[in-house]
Amino acid sequence: MAKLRSLSANSPWRRSHWYALGLTEADMQKPKIAVVNSSSELAICFSHLDGVAKVVKDAIRAAGGVPFEVRTTAPSDFITGAARRGSYILAARDLVTNDIEAQVEAALLDGMVCLTSCDKTPPGHLMAAGRLNIPTILVIGGYQASGQIGNDHVDLEDLWSGVVGQEFGKPLKHDQAEMERQAVRGPGVCAGMATANTMHCVVEALGMCMPGSAPVRANSEKMFEMARRAGERIVAMVNEDLTPRKILTEAAFRNAIATVLAVSGSINAIKHLQATAMEAQADVDVFKLWDEIGRKVPILTAVRPNGKVRIEGFEDAGGARAILKQLGNLADTSAMTCTGKTLGQELAGYTVPDPEIIRPLSRPIAPGPAIAILKGSLAPESAVVKMGIPDGKRPERFDGTARVYDDTQLAMTEIRNGTVKKGDVVILRGQGLKGGPAMGGGASIVLFAIDAAGLAQDVAFVTDGQLSGLCLKGLTIAEVAPEAAVGGPIGLVRNGDKVHVSVPDRKLDLLVGEQELAARRAALPQGYAVPAEGYLGIYRREVQDMGTGAVLIEPCS
Repeated sequence: MAKLRSLSANSPWRRSHWYALGLTEADMQKPKIAVVNSSSELAICFSHLDGVAKVVKDAIRAAGGVPFEVRTTAPSDFITGAARRGSYILAARDLVTNDIEAQVEAALLDGMVCLTSCDKTPPGHLMAAGRLNIPTILVIGGYQASGQIGNDHVDLEDLWSGVVGQEFGKPLKHDQAEMERQAVRGPGVCAGMATANTMHCVVEALGMCMPGSAPVRANSEKMFEMARRAGERIVAMVNEDLTPRKILTEAAFRNAIATVLAVSGSINAIKHLQATAMEAQADVDVFKLWDEIGRKVPILTAVRPNGKVRIEGFEDAGGARAILKQLGNLADTSAMTCTGKTLGQELAGYTVPDPEIIRPLSRPIAPGPAIAILKGSLAPESAVVKMGIPDGKRPERFDGTARVYDDTQLAMTEIRNGTVKKGDVVILRGQGLKGGPAMGGGASIVLFAIDAAGLAQDVAFVTDGQLSGLCLKGLTIAEVAPEAAVGGPIGLVRNGDKVHVSVPDRKLDLLVGEQELAARRAALPQGYAVPAEGYLGIYRREVQDMGTGAVLIEPCS
């Protein structure tokens, strides 16, 4: 049995506080477990987590532990993304991590169960697990129900893209007020293979939740059963001293990368995985691994927005567990999981419920890569392109003329009035980690506008900002690094410059001579176009580059 750090930290005054909370003398000797809850009445994504916390706490007590529920911030794109162009969303990821440290580490608790939900809580929890390195399990909070209008399924993607389309004269397929009422019909994260469900699958592929947890319908019997099992298991993990850094190995990251590629998930998973590796002090270069693995892994399922399969169908077909099984020899089955068993042991004897929805390697939905890392003179460090399932709507090669914007609204206006034409490469910059800051700026809405204007097949879009996991329109390249705000070449592009894109060659080039670029660099204005005060000011000063996954900690030497 592992030595309890909570016990070794006890003092008369600490015990006095424990007694005042209702703990008994016997409780003093038990593992103290944090139940990390981001419950919030502000966002439907987190509104149900108090009920999950109760199940987890009851299970911890039954297993011989003492639970302590603690709260963190609860970032939700569609609610807490309202201010500062959505800048608080990514910045909140690291706030979650630091919040957990300030509570769980400060109290020297023995383990934690993290109730993970909307986009930034899964990576925030994984990063905290890696940093604190105490036994940790994540509980998947599940996805929200969406609605029907007549015989037609309606979800948030339909509403978002449809409303943008209206600005370009495209009628909504249903009454807007009715769509608003039907798009979200219960608690949990956005339906579809957007960032949240992608990250839930990542959690399972890393071995950091109970097998078979992702994705899951919010408030379903299955979700509560997984919560109960996690509460029970965490006490055993403390006794076994099974810590995250024993799980978050290169093998685990390889499995997570392969899973995201196989489901054609959100590009945001790349920086979140790299940030997790940084916090866990794992010697893993996710960008390098992504390029390697991306050349091998085909697409094994077609979940919205990639295809017609709804997230419910993906879950019923086996979800992330089935993907790991179907990956065959592309999965590293030696990876340890939170159960104390290897991935191979957990998958032994498992049969994929629906091999048509989740295909084997021998007959994939489509060849890869679903997501590729590009480099070149426009992106010396990296850029990310999501190709999804080949359907002729996203050219793999593009040579065009730059049309440059430093402002989202101006880009929207000129797309609307016809200034942007076929053959253009729309450059949207100043949206990055420091320039946004925290990648605020709304690059996603520009992409929807390009699509609504009927230009998705004839215009390329390049930005140093990030994109929603719901975005899959045309040839779109995001997270160009270095970003414009720190002197990256994307900040030097001018209208009329020629830009070359080749996904097969993994190239993104600005066809301008070095002498001309040097002259432009010397003429650049100093400072940031977007002000950042308070926490966003701290974030701008402290955030590391994209190669670290945008962490706020100094890279290990």
